[in-house]
Amino acid sequence: MTTTTGSELREYIRTADDIGYVTAAAAETPRSRIVDLYAPLAEARDRAPVHACKQADLLGMEDYRKQEAFTRVPFFCALSFEHVQQALADERFSSKFWQETIGEVWGDTIISMDGDPHRRHRGLVTQGFTRRSVAHWEETAFLPAIHGLIDRFENNGSADLYREFTLLFPVYIITAMLGLPYDDIQRFNTWAGETISVFYDYQGAVKASRNLEAYLAPLVEERRGGDGEDLITLLANAELDGNKLETIDIISFVRLLLSAGGETTARATGSLLLGLLQHPEQLDALAADRGLMPQTIEEGLRWEPPLTSINRVAVEDVVLGGVEIPRGGVLETSLGAANRDHTRWSDAENFDIFREKLPHITFAWGQHACLGTHLARTEMSMAVAAVLDRLPGVRLDPEAGQDARVQGIGLRSPNKVPVVFDVR
Repeated sequence: MTTTTGSELREYIRTADDIGYVTAAAAETPRSRIVDLYAPLAEARDRAPVHACKQADLLGMEDYRKQEAFTRVPFFCALSFEHVQQALADERFSSKFWQETIGEVWGDTIISMDGDPHRRHRGLVTQGFTRRSVAHWEETAFLPAIHGLIDRFENNGSADLYREFTLLFPVYIITAMLGLPYDDIQRFNTWAGETISVFYDYQGAVKASRNLEAYLAPLVEERRGGDGEDLITLLANAELDGNKLETIDIISFVRLLLSAGGETTARATGSLLLGLLQHPEQLDALAADRGLMPQTIEEGLRWEPPLTSINRVAVEDVVLGGVEIPRGGVLETSLGAANRDHTRWSDAENFDIFREKLPHITFAWGQHACLGTHLARTEMSMAVAAVLDRLPGVRLDPEAGQDARVQGIGLRSPNKVPVVFDVR
């Protein structure tokens, strides 16, 4: 088993050559090109909370998802907070549609299970995320990864916090949590990122998925019965009511974790930092009072959720928002549009860390609410605090930052976060 210390990880990161991963992760894709997502969805939401079409239709764009599953059944979309929340809590809408799409490369995971199988599987997986484990990873993974990256550029006076920081720290954190050799970090995470292209590059995604399985299977078997504190060992030894996770279950969960945990945290942190930098008075307030950090994190997650929609399939005929959704119809629940519902939040389009605190729906709702919420919030908080602590006077680059923006559909993130700061 590979053991990791915080000092070793930080030292490795300081000089690691990860430009190949960054280039691949930040490359333009069919899903990343759209900039104005929320204005058209807001107009549609004002007309009706639920529509008998895809979000892409409301945007006047071609659906980037080319899998057969997206063409053979009728689609609907929910845009209001009330109806998105209602649908995600309604067991008549199943998550099994994931199995026909991303499940083709991630395998059978908790996001595509319902009912008792979901509860049993989730009960096993959560054993890998005890308070003791998370506290251990904060010291051996979170802080070393975050500060190792800032070590690279803190004396430069400028940086692109998206490409040089937020894209990378979750990658290093998760691979450290898994106890992987440092030399494998880039290829491992590149494969993980490539699995998401299944929506428009099926063959490439399948190849990446097979590479991950071939890499992970012997590691899982090797660590069964071990006493390590890495996540693979914890999952391999988890037991509930006499049940254990099979090797393929663990592999499938890791494939999910790398994208659902790593890529989303990277995107969410980048968007949050851009929101703060574009509102310097709020950035200054946070710098002066770190007690504002929790509400800052929640506002960033509400304002620009990294995952903008979740699909559910109706297992029986359902009427939602006055729209009849037949059995087998697929409902796109728009987390992004719901989070900007003006009937719930005033001035909902704007980033404001001082707004009234109301629960958002970025981490979904109901039985499938994300189990990694604490990890994501902790990583984001530590990352933002480190930027404020180590980059004095950090501010948006007045020239390079003029066209900085959040963009994409399905997944959203900044195109860049260029900053300048004082050098001590």
